[in-house]
Amino acid sequence: MVDWFFAKDFSNPDIGRALRCMLSFMAPLAVGLTGRLPFELIFTAIAAQNVAIVDVRGAYGLRLSLLLSMSGILAAASALGAFAAPSLPACLAAAALIALGAGFWRHMSSDYGPSLAISSSLLCFIAMAEKGGSGEALRHATAALAGGCWGAALQVALWPVRPQHPLRQAVGESWLAVARGCVVKADQAAEADLRAALDKAYGILGSARARRNQLIVARLEELNSVAARLAQRISAFQHAYEEFSGGPPCAEVQSAAETTFTVLGNLSRTVALAVVSRQPGHLAAAEVRLRRLRHLFGVLQRQIAVQGDTARWATLSSTAGQIAAYLNDVGTALRKTIDRADDRGAFSMELSDLAHLKLRPLVAALNLSPRVDPALVRFTARIVVITLAAVWAMKFFNLRHGYWLPMTTMIVLQPDFGSTRKKAFERLAGTLAGSILASMVLWLRLPFAALMAATAATAFCFGYFLRRNYAIAVIFITLFVVVLTESLGPATLELTIERFGDTLAGGVLALLAALVFWPVWERERFRPILAGALRANAAYLRMVGDRLAAGHYYDRTVVRAKRAAESAGAAVFSSLQRMSGDPENYRDRMNELAAVANGNQRVTRALNLLTLQARPGAPAPEAQVIAAQGAVALEAIASSFESTAPAAEAFSTARCALESWPGRSRPRAALAPGAIALAQLDRAFAEIEAMLLGAEELAGNPGRLLHAVTL
Repeated sequence: MVDWFFAKDFSNPDIGRALRCMLSFMAPLAVGLTGRLPFELIFTAIAAQNVAIVDVRGAYGLRLSLLLSMSGILAAASALGAFAAPSLPACLAAAALIALGAGFWRHMSSDYGPSLAISSSLLCFIAMAEKGGSGEALRHATAALAGGCWGAALQVALWPVRPQHPLRQAVGESWLAVARGCVVKADQAAEADLRAALDKAYGILGSARARRNQLIVARLEELNSVAARLAQRISAFQHAYEEFSGGPPCAEVQSAAETTFTVLGNLSRTVALAVVSRQPGHLAAAEVRLRRLRHLFGVLQRQIAVQGDTARWATLSSTAGQIAAYLNDVGTALRKTIDRADDRGAFSMELSDLAHLKLRPLVAALNLSPRVDPALVRFTARIVVITLAAVWAMKFFNLRHGYWLPMTTMIVLQPDFGSTRKKAFERLAGTLAGSILASMVLWLRLPFAALMAATAATAFCFGYFLRRNYAIAVIFITLFVVVLTESLGPATLELTIERFGDTLAGGVLALLAALVFWPVWERERFRPILAGALRANAAYLRMVGDRLAAGHYYDRTVVRAKRAAESAGAAVFSSLQRMSGDPENYRDRMNELAAVANGNQRVTRALNLLTLQARPGAPAPEAQVIAAQGAVALEAIASSFESTAPAAEAFSTARCALESWPGRSRPRAALAPGAIALAQLDRAFAEIEAMLLGAEELAGNPGRLLHAVTL
């Protein structure tokens, strides 16, 4: 039972977050209703809940520093709202400061900044809606600080009993990302998630290298690198599999591949669980799956072998064999990280990291760069203006619960229009559904014990769905607020209608601001993002060509180039997703742009496969020249996207480089040495030529079309 709960808690952190959300709010509520809470109930409970539901990653010192810092910021925001409450000009100044803080927190940390901005704004606006004064400010700040400390205590309480092992958790999440990508056909979203998880794990391990046991950190870094290399081989197989239009012509190969990759995904999840839990049982399960996978890959290779000896089947067989051969490294790296699995105590020695508690871990997790994203500057200006308008309406019309108006604008407004529209729909739909259900609850006239149970249930569901489905989470937070109000005093339908009206007005205000006030359209940002991805692939291609020509394994330099190309490709994919949410007249020719971006991603996959073909003693001299020509073409295409006018010179340069592509005329035996590598270079060249045609098509009308997509 303990093992089952551990596995569920690790693979599904929503359960732990939901429990913390419920306990953090219900404890102050229960004590407050008895009259024994020496603090302001609402500020204590909200601060506790918002600190408790934060999913902190990294070393224990970072976690504790962040939680305590958040508690202090929430206390300061509560005091600020109370000080400003008596005066409208002071309220507007405080609102401007809070809105500027929203942009500042996002710049400092993309992981924790948005949630901190929302929670601090909520407490400030609630305090601002009351009478205020210095006495109120002190009480509100004390209550919020106490609540924040209670939320932090909930997070810390389980560390000695069920250690979360922050370094191991980071590596485990990399392996979970590998598991999500274990499908026969490539998934763009899974690739982007994997790159993000790997980079985050490398960052966490790198920051801990100076403070922790060097041997443990080195072994965890190796296991994280093994995840990256296994993912590269999986991507290579997927790329080779794509050469068969509609799937391999043999049903047996397809069935064997799907079965094998299903088990490979299960193995990755088991590795993730084993590295975090350090339990011998999980290690044994991983070893059983490793043995079974070796047999399954043997079956898959035999099914491929009987299909023929063409270059395409040879490439597929080669990549399958490389995955099978690499499984030994997976088992070895995993065993090294839990070689003391039997030596388990009630308290984790990893808690010794708390002895080094300083601000350094927190500073290391923050973005201290003075360079601010221009889109974030626009977002901050936008949110300052609409927050001022919302606060003015709240104070001028003396709205009883008017803090939901500026609060909704703060929640809904996002840096780009597509995300704002999505957030507004989820917020309004969830509030409407929750309001209808809340009205039904009001008519039931539940007894006090039932109201408390319902409050606990809605708090749990809100925490559970917060990351899974925001619209559903809003339904439960609406129910939560209404039921809580009923437990503290009589609630009326008027209150529910007022809250929905404030939410509707805030959502509409945020949408209008995102649409007309210094808007950021993704088409304006897509051009440099795509050009950067093309140049990253060009650098990657040059390095791979050099290694193939020399017959060397790829080294750290190539690995860095690979990471850069994959990260740039993930940024292009995210940009396309944001563009799809923009108004239709601001995403002209998006399909053509997506085709170019997809071709660039396929080039990255081809290069990932190529890195696996470099072998000592098997040089491919042609590869260096061919790769250099391809890199020139990619850089020229990137230049064409960086120009606001038809880039005839860039197109001419790319065309000249591609005309020397010898793939159509180069004679060679299907399985000659280096033939697989050269075949993949030929495929990469075909993708590059297709991207050139796409870029030329987009620039075909130098007037309206080119200006419309800002290319």
